[in-house]
Amino acid sequence: MMSTHGLHQDPAGTITNSVLISLRRIIQSIALNSRSLVKRVGLTGPQLTILQEVSNSGEVSVGEVAKAISLSQGTVTGIIERLEKRGLVIRRRSESDRRRVLVQTTAAGQQLLDTASPLMQELFVERFNNLQEWEQTMILSSLQRLVTIMDAKSIEAAAILSTATFDESTTNSEPEK
Repeated sequence: MMSTHGLHQDPAGTITNSVLISLRRIIQSIALNSRSLVKRVGLTGPQLTILQEVSNSGEVSVGEVAKAISLSQGTVTGIIERLEKRGLVIRRRSESDRRRVLVQTTAAGQQLLDTASPLMQELFVERFNNLQEWEQTMILSSLQRLVTIMDAKSIEAAAILSTATFDESTTNSEPEK
């Protein structure tokens, strides 16, 4: 039905409800995956992402990790401190520049990565990349419009599918027994 402004009306809220249900399903899927990850691996999504980045980069500075995964250096430092306490990474000062802190994965960290199943976002990326470019663009445009509609433009976010906040990522996330 067309309104006087030429816009479609959704009098029964059918389309609106379908969009809200779809958003809720996405949120629930991410939450279930996040909880499963903590139970299986003992790490949150952001912790595992940082551990993967350190492993892939060899010995790397905290700043380089932060830049690679689009998080603040302070956030990454807090998560790396937690990973170091768990014996999954080691940190040391650069000999050439004492201001730089270098991080690398320990044998225990590498073993954990070798046994961890793929993150939900890895499956998403693989499936998303298999879509036609027009489909990818349409999804991106729709999601950007939703961000605007939901007044979420000012929320800082990294490309990590997780319900854990980055403050929670620095807390103890031992696997449940």
